[in-house]
Amino acid sequence: MTAETPQPDPKLLELLVCPLTKGPLRYDRERAELVSESARLAYPIRNGIPIMLPAEARRLD
Repeated sequence: MTAETPQPDPKLLELLVCPLTKGPLRYDRERAELVSESARLAYPIRNGIPIMLPAEARRLD
């Protein structure tokens, strides 16, 4: 993540859950993603805003 990329609000990250499993998310700072281990999906963070749409998520292998 570059210095130019805004980071999401830490308080917001504490409140967010996976929209599919309602389980916890892990913040991956390096990839700018929120990772749901249970759903095997990584939700992107764009301009500091988490995109919590399963269609926009990257599948984890």
